[in-house]
This record gives sequence, structure tokens and C-alpha cells, in this order.
Amino acid sequence: MHTSPDRHEYPAHWEADVVLRDGGTARIRPITVDDAERLVSFYEQVSDESKYYRFFAPYPRLSAKDVHRFTHHDFVDRVGLAATVGGEFIATVRYDRIGADRTPASAPADEAEVAFLVQDAHQGRGVASALLEHIAAVARERGIRRFAAEVLPANTKMIKVFTDAGYTQRRSFEDGVVRLEFGLEPTDRSLAVQYAREHRAEARSVQRLLAPCSVAVVGAGRTPGGVGRSVLGNIRDAGFTGRLYAVNRALPEGRKELDGVPAHRSVRDIDGPVDLAVVAVPAERVPEVVAECGEHGVQGLVVVSAGFAESGGTEGRERQRALVRQARTYGMRIIGPNAFGVINTSPRVRLNASLAPETPRPGRIGLFAQSGAIGVALLSRLHRRDGGVTGVTGVSTFVSSGNRADVSGNDALQYWYEDPDTDVVLMYLESIGNPRKFTRLARRTAAAKPLVVVQGARHGAPPQGHAVRATRLPHATVSALLRQAGVIRVETITDLVDAGLLLARQPLPAGPRVAILGNSESLGLLTYDACLAEGLRPHPPQDLTTAASAEDFHAALSRVLADDRCDAVVVTAIPAVGEGSVGDAALAEALRSAAAAAPAKPVLVVHVELGGLAEALSAAASTAPQTASQAAAVSTAAQATADEPPPLAAGQAPPVGRPPAAQRPSAGEPHPAKVSRPAEEPSATTGAPEGDRLIPAYPAAERAVRALAQAVSYAQWRREAADPGRVPEYDDIDQKGAAALIEGLLARGQGLTLGAEETCDLLGHYGVHVHRALPAPTPDAAVEAARALGYPVALKAVAPHLRHRADLGGVRLDVTDENQLRRSYAELTELFGDPDELRPVVQRMAPRGVDVVVRAVIDPAAGAVLSFGLAGAASQLLGDTAHRLIPVTDREANSLVRSIRTAPLLFGWRGSAPADTRALEELLLRVSRLVDDHPEVVAVTLEPVVVASHGLSVLGASVRLAPPPVRDDLGPRTLPAY
Repeated sequence: MHTSPDRHEYPAHWEADVVLRDGGTARIRPITVDDAERLVSFYEQVSDESKYYRFFAPYPRLSAKDVHRFTHHDFVDRVGLAATVGGEFIATVRYDRIGADRTPASAPADEAEVAFLVQDAHQGRGVASALLEHIAAVARERGIRRFAAEVLPANTKMIKVFTDAGYTQRRSFEDGVVRLEFGLEPTDRSLAVQYAREHRAEARSVQRLLAPCSVAVVGAGRTPGGVGRSVLGNIRDAGFTGRLYAVNRALPEGRKELDGVPAHRSVRDIDGPVDLAVVAVPAERVPEVVAECGEHGVQGLVVVSAGFAESGGTEGRERQRALVRQARTYGMRIIGPNAFGVINTSPRVRLNASLAPETPRPGRIGLFAQSGAIGVALLSRLHRRDGGVTGVTGVSTFVSSGNRADVSGNDALQYWYEDPDTDVVLMYLESIGNPRKFTRLARRTAAAKPLVVVQGARHGAPPQGHAVRATRLPHATVSALLRQAGVIRVETITDLVDAGLLLARQPLPAGPRVAILGNSESLGLLTYDACLAEGLRPHPPQDLTTAASAEDFHAALSRVLADDRCDAVVVTAIPAVGEGSVGDAALAEALRSAAAAAPAKPVLVVHVELGGLAEALSAAASTAPQTASQAAAVSTAAQATADEPPPLAAGQAPPVGRPPAAQRPSAGEPHPAKVSRPAEEPSATTGAPEGDRLIPAYPAAERAVRALAQAVSYAQWRREAADPGRVPEYDDIDQKGAAALIEGLLARGQGLTLGAEETCDLLGHYGVHVHRALPAPTPDAAVEAARALGYPVALKAVAPHLRHRADLGGVRLDVTDENQLRRSYAELTELFGDPDELRPVVQRMAPRGVDVVVRAVIDPAAGAVLSFGLAGAASQLLGDTAHRLIPVTDREANSLVRSIRTAPLLFGWRGSAPADTRALEELLLRVSRLVDDHPEVVAVTLEPVVVASHGLSVLGASVRLAPPPVRDDLGPRTLPAY
């Protein structure tokens, strides 16, 4: 398609798809000699005013010379890029390299003039801003460091594009023209601007899919049944507030309706705009449908059709790639293929464009599921009243991404972050396509609202059809990094629902102190043990005895909620027997009213075989003033619950007014209670709106306490995230010297592991000093080394199979003289073989302390990661290692040291001397700085590091250098390539 340019091959890697400000997409690519007709057609559609702003004079048409100049580029000194939709230009940008005299030049000149032209119909969509990001990246690649632009003062839109970009600028006014000059190196501000634009654009693109004004279901069958007909019925039955159309090319001539919905044979036949198309046709027909939708101006697609990459094989993968490329050509985004669909319960939309036969109740939870089967299970739980979760909590929006060929969990997070109807985000993920970006977005989202994630396919390959970046990090490390970003990581779907129910309407606990009260001593003790197991600090359970009345529960709950030593309360309840025992409705009301008086502390209920209590807690009761009719209705419901009849005999029908067992609460699900909060009170910490507050009820103590522990950890993260600390500066760090050393070492080859001397030199530039280890190939050499270092010394075998394995006997410590050293040398050679195999070294003894390991690695998917743990086989077997993303702040270094399970060994465990953790934290910060300052340092290992009571000693170190991995998060905004 592209003819070879003047001097360089066509740079295909400059091609990219971008999301624009309004949520649509465009393709950015280099302009070639084949684009002459497109350029002329584009220019004809530009207004005279825009042409004047571009050329500073009336310029009605392009001459043949102009067309040649604007389509012939060498892709080095002259570069042109175009933004296209539907294959046609909507905007162009070009740069020309200039010298100091502002005339055309070649390298090494490092400045270029840049100019834009945007079709009037597409101005205001952020096209010029996206083009500026991409042309700047191209210029940096070609050795250009500065752009200059001349703009008429009246062209305020273009001036704003430059000034808002975030680059360091200089402005001057010459001969009636504003001249702007700015460097192209990314700055903190330019990256912040880029991320903010990315957020707005991607959030808007998802909003267009979730809140359309018109929907067409393509593939709605003529007869009942089938995927398309089912989706059509679900949209209609949900009461969609917009316009709905059925499309089926096999409809007979003259048929205008399908199930009461206007019907057409093609999307082209629809009179009016279509915002969203749900595609449910065989896979081989999807390209034809996409073309029809694109030509009609459809904004987005939900493709429920299967037969793409999930089916395996080259054909399915290529069909999926072609689908994405085709949709993006028309500026459309895709959910799917093989998607379950989308749901929006907002009364302004009421969209159920999914295969779920019933729309879940409106609520405050945003739900994302990559798997259709898991999405079905979650929606089923959230829909059933006996499921408890959305009997009153509900779902705001639901997205099932299927193969997530385009729209992914990252896009959904961008939307939910600012969605006022969503307070909690629950995600089921089977893969994370861009972990670095997901971590960044998760950290921002979690700072505003809880994000709960369960990950499937943790120990195997991702599902067929998912494009996933390669990572060398184990799942445990990825999980630790997600937790560092504020993600609430849970292990099961049950935990996902339990945590979501608690976080949706209960406030976040101020700490780990838990009060336990109830009418069962045994259930209280189980809850107490569960709290200890989850790292909480429970108070001794208060046993109210089985004779406790509703008033007793109310008084006890009010008492502990008023206690400043209590951060949360778990109420346990079992069935009571005997005359005068507490009724379920009365107990529920007692708990609600007590909790309403203390809205800042979370309350949970653990119930055992109390179906009536679960119903009462799920009821939409309120302590607000009631009308007479409302009071009568509540009274009737309470009486019906309290007067629970005995079990029915086989075959006996339930009495009138009593729901059958299938409609009553199940003993295996949590249940929410409603509590009215005073209107003037702020919403819960999770961002719940003013109004009702739920008391969740769980059928097992372990489930309730696990959800509470997750809330406690998340609340602690929120408090710490408010003050993340700083990356300290150290006066003795020689960044320039390290850079020069690295440059010289890399000149030898693309990647290399440094020798001992080079490792010590590089680490020394960052204040990390490694104890010298002198080789000892013979006993005499060992003696000479010991004399040079000074006794006492250690004699160690550093052969790969013995290195860091003191348990195998390859180390002799505290060698105090020559005779002992020679004996030790003989013992090692007798046990393990010749010195050539052992590679013995002599090292000066370090003060005794705790042996630890510090590692840093640059992962191509997740970025730079710092790891820490104690040295030794025990920690390795337990997997007791903590991780943080680089750069690490002083607060993060402090928490890193304390986050491993064996951390007590550093703090005077069982009477031992505490280690110098401050020195250890400084070491972690220095290694973090080294890797952050020099991405060519792709791996660092310090092992062992002996942390003594005062100071530490680095006894072993290795460093690997390589050209740094490409960081797409520092480049221009792009959608994943397909």
C-alpha cells in the first residue's frame, strides 16, 4: 500500500490507534506518496479560515508542487503524519528540520518547525493534541530536541494546543506572529497532561458504550430463541430509555417489527443515528456488519459472536485482529468478541444489552468480568434477593469483555473512577494485558473508591484470545504489587462478593480493634479466633446469653460503638427458643437503630440458621419518620416474620403470604440490612451516597471476618497513600559517574553480567559498598589474601552449586590465623573437590547480624521492582519475600522491611539484639535510586547482606546491564496494537 519514500523505509512502527477526547478513535500514520488524492480531498473540506491560519494568507487550494512537498518525506528531516477515520484524513501535522538560521537543515541540527491542520468538523476532539504527542516522539527518535511553531495571534485554539502540552516553552512575538519554542523531552507536567487526556478519552469511550441513546441488535432472529433475539428481548424488557432497533438481513420484505421493536434488514436502513450496535451474527459475517455500522456512523460495538481467538488456531486469531483493525478504521471501540454483554441500571439508561435474562437491581457496584460464565454467576448472585449482595446493594454498571480484544479492564477503571453512580469496583480478571498501566490506574482509583480483584488462571496460561504481555514475575509478586497499589486482592468469587457487600455501604474501619457481641458464646469464640487469624485485634467476646432480648442487643451494640477503643463490631446471633425469645424483625430493628447512632463504625452480623433475621435484615426498613401506611406495612411484615410457622409436611402448600423456600434467603449467602443515616451525615468513607446504610449479614464467621480484615487493610492503605513519603536525595550519589561507567560497559555488547570489580565500582557510585572477596585458587593465595584483608576472615566456596548455601558446609567463618586458614582450605577441598571446582574466595569477617537479600529487576510488563527478604532456604521455601515498585519512597522502604512474615527476626525476636533497620532501609532506597536513574541496570542482587546492630555489610553482589526495555507509558498515547 505504501510506496517507499525518498531515503528511508516506511516506518510502520509509527502507526498507532488513539482514543480522542470524545471517545472515538482515529488512526495515526505517516503520510506517503500514495496519499496525494486523500490530501487534496482533505484540504477541500477545510474552511477558508483554517487555511488562512495555516498559511497566513488566503490559500484556497493546493498546487501540484504543494501536494508533492506534503506527500514526499524522507522520514528523518521531513516527516508528515495524518490522523485518519474511515481511511480518510481528518488532520495532518508535519515537521521540517531547521538550522540556527531557520533554513532547512539535516542532522546534527536538532530543531524543527512544526505545523498542523485539522478539518473543521473534527476540531475540538483533541486530534491536534494526539498528533503533537506522536510527532514529538518521532522527532525525538530522529534526534530532534526542540520544536518551533509560528502561529497567528487569532489562532487561539492552536496556541492552546501547544501551551497545554506541558513542555517547557519560550514565547516571543515577531512581525505580528507568535513564535513558540519548546523542548521535547517529557517532563512531569507533560506526562501528567498526557495521563489526564488519556483518562478523559478512555472514560468517555466506555461511557459511549454504556450510555447510548440508540441501540441496534444485529442478528436478531426471526423466530424466538437464539442469542440475538434474546439480547433484543432483554434490552426491551429492561425498559431501555433510548431508541431500539432490530436488524436481520433475512427479514421478509415489508416486515417492520420484531417483538414490538422496529425492524430493518440493514443498519443502513435505519433512519437516524445509532450509538451502539450489538453484533450477534456468525463470525464470518461480522466484517460485513462492522462495515455497515461504520458507514452509518455507529459509535461502538458489543460483539457477542464467538468463533474468534478463543477458538484457538491461527484463523481465529487473525479474524480477531482483522475485526479490531476494521472497527478502529471507522473510529469505533469494541467490547468483545465472545462477550456476555453490558448492563447499565441507571434510571436514565436502563440498558441490559447482555445475555442475562434479568437486570440486576440498581446499586453502587461496578462489575467487570472477563469470563462470561463468571459474569453469569456474579450477576445471578447479585440479582437474587436471597443472595444478599444486591437485594439492596445493587449494580451500577456491568461489563463482560469476552476476549477483550479492545476495551479492557483498564478502560473500565478509567470510567468507574469518575462515575458518580459507582462507589465500589469488583473485577474478575483472567489476565492483565498491561500490568504497568493497570497498576497506575488502580492506585488512582483505590485512592477514591475500593477496588476488589479476584484473578483466575493464576497458575497457567491466560485464556485463548487474550493478548498478554510477557512477564517474568511470579503471580505472588504481581499480587503483592497490586496490593501496594491499593487493590484489595481476594482469592475466590465468594470473597469478592463478601468484600463488595461490606464496602458498598459500611464506613471504613479506623483500625483493627474489633468488638464481638452476641447470644452464643461458641459463635463468639469462633469469631474471635477468626479475627486473630486475619491479623485483627479482637476484644474478648461479650456473651449476651440465649435469653438476650432485642433491647439487650441494642444496648450492647450502642455501648461498644460508643467505646473509643473499638473500630468495628461483629454481632453474632443464633436462633433462640422459648417463650419471649427475640423475634427476627425486632432484632433487625434493634441493630439498625443502634448502628444509625454511630455511622462512623462498620457493623457486621454473623447469623446461624436465622432465615427470618436474614429476611428482616434484607428488608428495606428505615428509622426515618414513616407515614401511617408505611408503618402499617412494616408492622405487618414484622408480624409475618415473627410468627414463623412450623416446617411443612411433605406435599403441603405454603400458606398464603409466605414465600416458597426457593424465594427465601439461603443459608449460604450474606445478607444486607438497611440503616437510615441522618441526611446531614457525610457518606461512608467508600463514597456511598447519603441515605440508607447497609448492615451485611454473613452465614459464617470466617467470611464476615475475612471481609472486615480486607476493609481494615484497605483503610490503612488509604491513610498511608495520603502521605506516600518522598524519594530521598543522598549527597554522595554520583549519578553522572555511574552513567559514564554504564555507557562504557555497554559499549562492549548488548547485555552483560558485570565482574566483581565492575560491580563494586558501579554500586560504589550510589554509596553501596561491597566487601571485597579475593580469589584463593591455592592455599598460599588464600594466606596472601587474608594478610591483605586482615584477620579474622571467612573462607567461602562460590561455585554455583555452593554459592549462598552455607548449609552445605562450603563456608568457614571466623578464621583467625594462617594455620586455621590452611586447615580450613584443606577441609573444603577434601569435601568438595579441586579448587578449580570450588572457586574459593577469602573475605574479611563482617559483624554478626541477620542475613537478608535485596534484589531489583526490570520486568518488561510490570516495570522496575524492588524485592526484599531474609536469606536462607527457609524463607525461600515459604516464599517470604516482599516487593515494591521502583522508585521507592522512604515510607515504602519502611513498610517493605516490616511486611515479611519473618520480620520479627530484625526487631529483637526472643531477646536477640535488634538489627539496624534504618541502615537497611537506606540500602533499599539507594538500590531503588540506582535502577530508577539508570534503566540500563536491568538486574541487581545483593546477597547476603548482614544487618548488624549498628550498620550492615554487603558481602555479595551481582549486576546485569542491558539496553533498557521500551517504556510505552512514556511515549504518546496509543491503543494496544493489533
